Amino acid sequence: MSRIRTALVVGATLLGTVGLPAVSAGGAAAAGTTLHVHRTTGCTNSGTGTESAPYCTIAPALAAVQPGQTVEIGEGTYPEDLTFTRSGTAGAPITVRGVTGPGGSGPMIGDQKTPVNGFVVRGADHLRFENLYLTAAPKSTLLVDGARDVSFDQVTIAEGATLHVTNGSADVRFARGRIGSYQDPAVTVDGGSTGTVVTTNQVYKPGSGPGTVPGIVVKDAPNTVVVANTVNAPCSRSIVLDGGSAGAVVENNVVNSANGPRACGARSADAIGITVGPDATAGSKVDYNVVDPRSGGPAYSWAGSPYTSQEAFTAATGQGEHDIVAPSLVDRGPDAPADPKVDSADENAPGMLPTDSEGRAPVDDPTVPNTGTGSGTRDRGATERSFVGSAFTPAGPTRLLDTRAPIGVPSAAAVPAWGTVDLPVAGLAGVPAEGVTAVTMNVTVTEPQADGHLTVHPHGDQRPNASNLNWTAGRTAPNLVTVPVKDGRVSFYNASGGTVHLIADLAGYHTAEGRISYHPDGPERLLDTRVQPGGSAPVPAWGTLTLDLVNYPYLAGMTLNVTAVEPGAEGHLTVYPQGDTVPNASNLNFLPGETVANQVVVPVSKGKVSFHNASGAPLHLVVDRFGYQAY
Repeated sequence: MSRIRTALVVGATLLGTVGLPAVSAGGAAAAGTTLHVHRTTGCTNSGTGTESAPYCTIAPALAAVQPGQTVEIGEGTYPEDLTFTRSGTAGAPITVRGVTGPGGSGPMIGDQKTPVNGFVVRGADHLRFENLYLTAAPKSTLLVDGARDVSFDQVTIAEGATLHVTNGSADVRFARGRIGSYQDPAVTVDGGSTGTVVTTNQVYKPGSGPGTVPGIVVKDAPNTVVVANTVNAPCSRSIVLDGGSAGAVVENNVVNSANGPRACGARSADAIGITVGPDATAGSKVDYNVVDPRSGGPAYSWAGSPYTSQEAFTAATGQGEHDIVAPSLVDRGPDAPADPKVDSADENAPGMLPTDSEGRAPVDDPTVPNTGTGSGTRDRGATERSFVGSAFTPAGPTRLLDTRAPIGVPSAAAVPAWGTVDLPVAGLAGVPAEGVTAVTMNVTVTEPQADGHLTVHPHGDQRPNASNLNWTAGRTAPNLVTVPVKDGRVSFYNASGGTVHLIADLAGYHTAEGRISYHPDGPERLLDTRVQPGGSAPVPAWGTLTLDLVNYPYLAGMTLNVTAVEPGAEGHLTVYPQGDTVPNASNLNFLPGETVANQVVVPVSKGKVSFHNASGAPLHLVVDRFGYQAY
């Protein structure tokens, strides 16, 4: 195919033709490296695009820009039909960049009231487009026609517009974009175009009514890379390689041809996840994709033959060895299956980017095994799971240590001055025998003979210069402690000149892998019994108050700061999962009239936790959330 080569930019708006300034290579436009466009007071199309006097519209800037320069477009709406024909050079490309304003929005090329009819790159080389939003009339396109070395990054195409790369274009990349509500295929690469890369995009068409069309179509376009996209094409084909499109790579995509979560019924034969035509199979690679089978149609079509499972597809074609045919959306929860998208991509696939479509770097989800290549932590599809924290399992509260009882020690005896207690924790009270990296406990000192502090540290390590709780002689003091586990044990050092009794209640444990992750969140007040709503009455003596937390999704546990206010008698507070028997454990201890606070990690049962006032008089409670544990 021939490539169209011209030397000037032509620009027109829907409101009329814009007069373009005549600018030579040595003219005023070459004076600065950035040309500014902003529809604001003081803008002018007769100037040179300075920051203080920017162009009002985009077309004059495009007519003036030189290789190596950048056109920065401020936030606002620009109802312009644009055709780009001016080229940069390989060493000095032209960049057209949208600038996000204080309101968090960038420039919009058209809007719903005045959609543009075209956004065309014709016969131009070495262009970069970044952070733009195109609202086009139905069935209009972002057209790349006979162009070379053109990239689009974080460009949204909305309201029926699509992307079309054609007429022998070469080395075009469309990355981290969004295409929605398309009327024709969201992405079409054809016309002998070569080396096109479509990577890390979200392609979504709602509904499945008449006129449903494929998501990504590559026809007669060899060596195309379709990698790490999330494609939803209801009751149609999600990704199609057709005609002379040999040498393609289709990897790390998440495709769903179902009607949302539903099957497509009579249209299921057309609802195919990945289609590779007979003339496109040579040298093409399909692997590491997630293909959603809920459409009821074939997961694959290879050279005209349908396949409903990954196993059958791989056995017949040698392709898709690491593909997964499974639902593309997985609800989180204690009984949910592992999400096949997470930490399972081929990091070494061509076209992979350092960040996802939202600009987020890959995150290792400790609740999922790493099965991908390279670091093993890349997710399939356009987005990385961001709902990730450290692997933590709430447990208990269960008493692990009480030197008065004895529990956790050979005999009942106070810890001597400057003495150490080594406590086994691995394999006890639900803590795994192996793989545990740390435990979280509520630690209490009682009956101390002298002022001092307690240091809790990994067993066998040199004792650090740190304290976990401090006390004065004769006072009971608790605190929540998270400590690494070494050799299955942790150590407690009594840094005081007198004896002290120690109590430790398990609140949870950390592991390198697990189903539950911790998420810092807050602080937010959840309860104050002194005021409405949710309060105005104290917790009675020996009474229990239950707090409903059902608004938090996939909840396994909660990290709270709990304060006992103005207790009428000496006692302690126990926080535990609703419905359980009140355990032999304490989260904070108090004296009459003494306001005491402590942090608490507690498992959640049926979205609720309970607070038991183990004292002979009422007390008020204040509860603040600082984080939660979720499946």
